[in-house]
Amino acid sequence: MTAEDRFAGKTIIVTGAGSGIGRATAVRLAEEGARLIVSDVVADRLDDLKTSLPGADVRTVVGDVTDSRTVDAIADACEGRLDGLANIAGIMDGFLPVGELDDETWDRVIRVNVTAPMRLTRAALPLLIESGSGSIVNVASEAALRGSAAGAAYTASKHAVIGLTKNTAFMYGPQGVRATPWRPVRSPRTSKQRSSANSPPAGSSL
Repeated sequence: MTAEDRFAGKTIIVTGAGSGIGRATAVRLAEEGARLIVSDVVADRLDDLKTSLPGADVRTVVGDVTDSRTVDAIADACEGRLDGLANIAGIMDGFLPVGELDDETWDRVIRVNVTAPMRLTRAALPLLIESGSGSIVNVASEAALRGSAAGAAYTASKHAVIGLTKNTAFMYGPQGVRATPWRPVRSPRTSKQRSSANSPPAGSSL
């Protein structure tokens, strides 16, 4: 098997596919033969992605992953076959510490970064179990490992992603489903986190 056909015959969902890590992931998977269901909130980004992958089997779903209708549309686009789910869509929090954090920012970050991956995982599990070797990849962050990489909401959300991933792996591993957290090495988002993390901490590190 070559890199060009490593994912041949596999159907994989990629959220946040319009830019950044999501787009790079989708492009790589398509180059290696995957059939893709890609989602993003911006239609033009998905159109551009699809145009850049001539010959690839790419289904696009435009919508907010916090909306249950978007989750349903993504699941429907699988057409009864799913081998992998990459939960990549996510948002930052303005590096706000808890004392400056408003409820709206907290709720939005948790909905996008935690609730949406949970709902997508829940919707995907029946097909992933049926495939016999389904895989879920949830994007974590340096903020999932320490308290100095982002604001309070984002940090809490990425710690929650790790917990969700570990529990999913434990509960569904016996049925052939793998769940893995992935921490990006370098991207515009992680570069921003590193820049902030290099600032001297005001209090004790955790």
